[in-house]
Amino acid sequence: MAAMATSAAATPGSGVSAKLLAQGTTAKPIRVNTHGKTDVVVRQITIQPGGTTGWHYHDGRLVAVVVSGTLTHVDQSCTRRKYTARQSFLEPDGRRHVHVGSNRGRVPVVLMVTYINPEGKPLAVDAPAPACAKS
Repeated sequence: MAAMATSAAATPGSGVSAKLLAQGTTAKPIRVNTHGKTDVVVRQITIQPGGTTGWHYHDGRLVAVVVSGTLTHVDQSCTRRKYTARQSFLEPDGRRHVHVGSNRGRVPVVLMVTYINPEGKPLAVDAPAPACAKS
């Protein structure tokens, strides 16, 4: 019996355009679960040379893509990671995941960040530096 090729009855798009804002690759799989209503927010964040986000945490999760520059990310155990252009990363939610991002380079760090947040919660909450950062 010969196999017959079939084609989908797709309807062509019209009047639609798209612009790629950022694309990156993560080192690990990404899983996101939410409970209840969820705000989804996308922001472009620029950190100037010598700039820092300050220590903070997120009530929700976020996925970030580094568009340009090198982001230095330090977590609550003072583990330091660097992310460069076309890399992406997931930040976990909750007060146990205090962290800071900084730009130690000579060009601005530009991030495209998607926040997946409990409805009405702030995108970031300021936090004191962990003990390991004070020594």
